[in-house]
This record gives sequence, structure tokens and C-alpha cells, in this order.
Amino acid sequence: MTKKQPTAVSPQRKLRCAVYTRKSSEEGLEMEFNSLDAQREACEAYVASQRAEGWLLVRDRYDDGGFSGGTLERPALKRLRVDIEAGKVDVVVVYKIDRLSRSLMDFSRLVEVFDQHKVTFVSVTQSFNTTTSMGRLTLNVLLSFAQFEREVIGERIRDKFTASRKRGMWMGGWAPLGYEVRDRKLIVNEVDAKLVRSIFQRFVKTGSVTTLARALIKENVRNKYGKLIDKGILYKMLNNPVYIGVAVHKGVSYPGEHVGIIDRKIWDKVQARFQESPRRRAASTRAQTPSLLKGILFGPTGVAMSPTHTRKNGRLYRYYLSQTVLKQGSDDCPVARVPAAEIEKIVIDQVRILLLSPEIIVQTWRSARKSIKGLTESEVRNALQAFDPLWNELFPAEQSRIVQLLVERVDVRTDHVDIKLRISGVSSLIGELTGNSSTQRDAA
Repeated sequence: MTKKQPTAVSPQRKLRCAVYTRKSSEEGLEMEFNSLDAQREACEAYVASQRAEGWLLVRDRYDDGGFSGGTLERPALKRLRVDIEAGKVDVVVVYKIDRLSRSLMDFSRLVEVFDQHKVTFVSVTQSFNTTTSMGRLTLNVLLSFAQFEREVIGERIRDKFTASRKRGMWMGGWAPLGYEVRDRKLIVNEVDAKLVRSIFQRFVKTGSVTTLARALIKENVRNKYGKLIDKGILYKMLNNPVYIGVAVHKGVSYPGEHVGIIDRKIWDKVQARFQESPRRRAASTRAQTPSLLKGILFGPTGVAMSPTHTRKNGRLYRYYLSQTVLKQGSDDCPVARVPAAEIEKIVIDQVRILLLSPEIIVQTWRSARKSIKGLTESEVRNALQAFDPLWNELFPAEQSRIVQLLVERVDVRTDHVDIKLRISGVSSLIGELTGNSSTQRDAA
């Protein structure tokens, strides 16, 4: 009788599972058991339930606290991608797919990385398998709704901001001299208001910003943030409609909730003074069409591009012209000229995006905390987020000043534009937005 040989059993493959968690804000992260812990607990329980299938939890933690799902620039996510590419992970486990990303395009990129390294993606609250066509369809549907929700939230915030400004509400930022912010409202500071009224009245008499600024500096007159009131600050004060009780949104004025501290007659006299001065009219023309990138724009050859303009049929056309063209002719430069409005819009849009990126926020915080004691990363993030919607309400001269402060260099290539931020300039902007300096913090 022949004895039957036992059938060999192949060992079960072990699947290494990495749990990824994310929370958009830092609120509550200091708690002993926070949202990240709750997500991880649910994911670990799911991995434990699949132990019979060979699922094992990796030791590394991939937790991003205080990072938006609208970008892939997150420390823990970057580490996770490195480990995936190194072959250390077989399954990525999340609580919900929007924890990994709220952007359909970004998520598609992540799925490509997963597929390249044969990594499976699992959501413990939305069961599907990305290796099947139905799973991919389900994923795209869910992700489309996540992106839709993100865009709707953004629209709500913008609509709320617009509606609030139309009602004359104060929507944040640094309070003008003469006011204080209490319960998100502008309240008159009588001591500072008296100084503001005096400045307006003195300008009506002198009619010269330069003369008045020199006098104020000589008298050591400073604003509420400790800065001498120079020409730049003075121009901004004398043209700020907040002082007559007006709220401005995208160039449209609305009655403000706050009380005006300047009489309308004085305000009209000040504006009339500006209109009377030929020098002021010329400055006004330049302010309406400012050369935001003067001195910081360079062409493909590394040569500076200078602002210039021409008129045709009574219309002004502005552009930046390469110095190479002026000296050697257009044949020696691949980009001879660029329309000013287009390149300025590209730079402004990119700068506003970069200012809200996690990397810039962290770099700015590290730089600014050296001079602003006690400054937190959250304060930097909140200040930059509050600044973004206020950009369109700034005067052209102020926009130009801020661009020169923030941008170190702009290089125009044949197919793209490179922008280099000045982190020290961003730190200075944070000081203006928060109204803080190291000395002020010490005094507090």
C-alpha cells in the first residue's frame, strides 16, 4: 500500500500596512486624545480585523496635523511616498479618502504612485479596491464630491466675506491709527483719533505731504506700531476712507459699522489738495499703472527687463522690455518683451499661492520668530490667510511696496516663470500684519 504524501502549503504573504492620518487645523491637537488619534485607532482596528489575510501594521506613524488636503506638500505624506518607493509598504490605510487628498488631480498622481509600486489603497469607512475598474470608478466619484465640497466651502467663505464687507463689517487685518479692534469691530481710540484729526488738518494747511512728513518725523510722531509717520504712511492715512466711516470692497464703498473720526468736509479738502497738485496728479497716474516688477524682473539671458509703455489711439499699453533688446536688438533675446499686466498677474497670483503653502509658512515662522518673540506658527498661518482676501483692497502703491518686499527675483523663461521669494520680506510683512515686534512683545 502506497502512503500518500502530504500536500505542501505555500506560506501566506504578509502585507505591510501604513496608516495615514490628517487634520486641516491645529485646533485640538494638544489634547491627549485628538482627531488624529481617533483616525488611527479606527484604521488600526481595521488592520487587526484583516490579520487572517496577512495584514501587519508598520511601526512608523504618518500623521499630518494642521495641513490642508488641497496640497501634497505635507511632511508625513512625503515620508509615506518615500517609503512606498523604497518598497516598505504594501497597503495604505486611511479613515476617509479626503484625509489623503481633497484634490482629484493630486489624488490621481498618488494612485499612479501606488500602482507603480503595487500598493493597495484602503478607506475603512468607504470600502473599495483600487485594483478593480469599479473601485476606480467609486474612488473618482467620491473624490469628485470631496473636491466639490472643498470648492463650495471656499465659495461660502468668499461670499460671506463679501456680504460682511457690504454690511460695513471689519474683516480683520491691522487696524488704522485712531482705531482698536474689539470683538471684531473697529472702536475709536480717542487719543490716537485726536492725532489723526491733527494730521489731516495740518495737511490741509501745508498742502504738501513731503513737508508734513518731515515735520512729523522731526517731532518723533509715531503710529500705533511704533513706526515714524513718513511719506508712505502719511499717503496711506490721507487716502484711507475708513476715517470717514466707509468700508471698501473691490473698489466699491459701503457705509461702515464703525464711527468715522474725520469730518467729511476735511476729507474733501484733503482730496481736493491732492487734485490741485500737478505732481500729485502725475504720481496718481503712475499709481494707477504701477510697475510692480521694476528691478526684480529678468529675461532668459539673465538681463534685467525694464518697464516701458506706449500709447495708441489714446490708450496706454504697458510692457517690460529686455535691456538686451535696447542694446543689441531683438535677435539676441528669446523673450524680447512681455505684457506688463499679464506678467504682473502671474506673479501676484503665484505669490498669493506660495504665501499659503506649508513650506513658506514654516520658513517664515522660523525667520520671524528671531525678531518677534513668542510668535507661533499658527499666528503666521492665520496672518497670511487673513492677508490674502485683503490684497484687492490695497492701494496700488501699497501693492507695489508689498511685491517689492516679498519678491526677490522673477525670471521669465521661454516656457515658464520662476519666482524667488524673499523670506525676510515675508517676515517683515508678518510683523506688519500682527502689529508685533520683539520690543513690543517684551513690553507686553
